[in-house]
Amino acid sequence: MDQRNIFLAIALSLLILIGSQTLMEYFFPTPPESAEIGQTQTGQPGTSQPGAPNAPSGLPAAPGSAMPAVPSAVQRAEKLQEAPRVAIDTARLSGSIALRGGRIDDLVMRNYRVSVEEDSANEVFFSPSGTEFGFYAQFGWVASSPTIVLPNDETVWTSSGNTLTIDTPVTLTWDNGAGMLFSRTIAIDKGYMFAVTDRVEAKGTAAATLYPYGLIGRDGMPKTSGFFILHEGPIGVFNETLEELDYDDLVDDGVANFESTGGWFGITDKYWLAALIPDQKSTYKTRMLHSLVQNRDKFQTDFLGAGALVVAPGQPVEVTTRLFAGAKEVALLDEYEENLRIPLFDRAVDFGWFYFLTKPLFYVLNWLFGIVGNFGVAILITTFAIKLLFFPLANKSYKAMSRMKLLQPKMTEMKEKYGDDRQKMQQEMMAMYKREKVNPAAGCIPILIQIPVFFALYKVLFVSIEMRHAPFFGWIRDLSAPDPTNIFHLFGLIPWNSPDILHFGAWPLIMGATMFIQQRLNPQPTDPIQAKMFLFMPLIFTIFLAKFPAGLVIYWAWNNSLSILQQAVIMRKAKREDREKKAAARIAPAKSKKGK
Repeated sequence: MDQRNIFLAIALSLLILIGSQTLMEYFFPTPPESAEIGQTQTGQPGTSQPGAPNAPSGLPAAPGSAMPAVPSAVQRAEKLQEAPRVAIDTARLSGSIALRGGRIDDLVMRNYRVSVEEDSANEVFFSPSGTEFGFYAQFGWVASSPTIVLPNDETVWTSSGNTLTIDTPVTLTWDNGAGMLFSRTIAIDKGYMFAVTDRVEAKGTAAATLYPYGLIGRDGMPKTSGFFILHEGPIGVFNETLEELDYDDLVDDGVANFESTGGWFGITDKYWLAALIPDQKSTYKTRMLHSLVQNRDKFQTDFLGAGALVVAPGQPVEVTTRLFAGAKEVALLDEYEENLRIPLFDRAVDFGWFYFLTKPLFYVLNWLFGIVGNFGVAILITTFAIKLLFFPLANKSYKAMSRMKLLQPKMTEMKEKYGDDRQKMQQEMMAMYKREKVNPAAGCIPILIQIPVFFALYKVLFVSIEMRHAPFFGWIRDLSAPDPTNIFHLFGLIPWNSPDILHFGAWPLIMGATMFIQQRLNPQPTDPIQAKMFLFMPLIFTIFLAKFPAGLVIYWAWNNSLSILQQAVIMRKAKREDREKKAAARIAPAKSKKGK
């Protein structure tokens, strides 16, 4: 087996995987938001309500939430002033609850900013429906009879307090004037978890059959990262099975229906999650759907309790639904999964196919960060630890590669001698490998080890909010973003707005240089075409990795540097042993002649 061919195949495969997305984004950028994408479920664009079929098994459908009939989205600040509100005030969140409709539709992340700039605004997560990026949660009841008066989008609730805090829940109440009293108690913990308890009491003599519902609505086509390795959109765990749908899936295929006992569902962004968690012992039916409202896209995920609740005089009923609305902090998701017994809640973070490797790697980096206080340094330490872990294996591999390099002159002689007779040349080369006790495929082992670690670290840097805006040293202020410097600007000396494709930072160049040095330490291909491809490999990797997270490029450069050091020491030792072997071979005949 030819080690060079294996290396070439792996390198090209890696380039295709990491480069295809970059090329697709450059030549086929994500189109701007369009008002003409898709149709309502009824097939008629521009209706005021999301069209939706009745829920299965004869149950009434969970209601859609209409966007206001306005020609265009109104400003967020203006919308927040339209109705009375109850403030939300915790260490992690600020915002408000709309008393008209009883929605949670105003949330701002206190611990996260839009950019690394000190004067950057805090991230806005939830906004009222009808604004440019409307995003909200709504709760309520569906009745078996249309004669029962229920609270709706226009209902103005009365609040027990002015501010929701960790220590002070608020209770919203509303009397339907027909013998039924509705109340909604909203509590929040120190994280991002709301507990919404809806209660109904019958004050008259008539009974009513109700079904609880909850929904998360989103106005407009959300802007996503556009990377195939990351899921953004509707998500859920039903009967302990993870389901992920793209926004385009709902536009093209219509409503997606699920039924489950326990679990959760919602809409996820790269770093944020809005998820509803019904009572884990109850059975419910869930829909994920798309519609056009006022020529704007609207997405909704909702649930409807499958079991009827009968409200009789003196027998009030209540249902508690939890809402997670905030940052996908791994430790916090794990805590909720364990304490609230929410199945697979940590899968809201898209750790991907290498989950078994990616999540442990994240925890190692996070633990080291707690010690050294810098994720970049944690990456360097982790890389060094991985090198130590695989040192015996890599050491054996590098020894084989060093021996291969020493045999390079003989391989060149064989090529010149046998020329066109490739079969004979391969036979002689295999005989030489056997005679010299060299395994030509052994040099592939470090590459094979590095690839899953590379992708796992890429995932951690790309999807973990803990890495977002994490600084290293010098000009690297965000390890999850590309190196901001550019050689075409002479690293800041030339004020020039260069095209995006001409962006090559300092760290990608350092990575390319270390890759070139490491390549020169390896046996060089005797085939001229392969030799040219190998010569350009560092340049190609530099181009493709220029837009990758700086933390990943730093990892690659540091890993190359450690490999160069290890390989240089082994090669020096191999050369010394080769000289000693040749000297011993010259001395042996001389001693033999003297003996005669």
